[in-house]
Amino acid sequence: MRFAFVTAALAAFPLAALAAPDRYQLDPDHTAVFFTVDHVGYAKTLGIFGTVNGSFAYDMDTQKLSDVEVTIDAASVTTFHEARDGHVRNGDFLDVANHPEITFVATGGTPQSDTAGTVTGDLTILGTTQPVTLDVTLNKADTYPFGHKKFVLGLSIDTSIERSDFGMMYAVENGLVGDTVEISIETEAMRMD
Repeated sequence: MRFAFVTAALAAFPLAALAAPDRYQLDPDHTAVFFTVDHVGYAKTLGIFGTVNGSFAYDMDTQKLSDVEVTIDAASVTTFHEARDGHVRNGDFLDVANHPEITFVATGGTPQSDTAGTVTGDLTILGTTQPVTLDVTLNKADTYPFGHKKFVLGLSIDTSIERSDFGMMYAVENGLVGDTVEISIETEAMRMD
């Protein structure tokens, strides 16, 4: 199956000439957004967001992706350490009281092979929006073998950001907490029938 994620292209064609793309929803039970960030140069600290919602439209025939929107509940972050979790949620980092959501909206994409490509879009953290490029791998596209038996796309997604680009400056200058945040997403997206 050829891989291509190109957003907004469907709008350029008459709707009557194209079949409607299928709508996919991220399976919350099989979606994980996790990140690592350097801690004083000794090791990277792992964090996971537990509440993620998202959907997109994808046409298997034209290989076009559109209407990609993902929302992360910022307060759902865990770093497996209660005091650190509280610190990550406060104003030094995610400031969840004032910025409860992290969002991503895709704006385009480029295929690199049959199963890999990039998706570009706008990531909003702390009310600041920056362009981000995601490296996307299509792991599998098939009918789920049990349970709901819906058609599912399995995706692995990676990117990195500089948290200072979003105004998150705590401990950047003194190097106690790294500026670069490596982000990975593993997801199963179910076709909505």
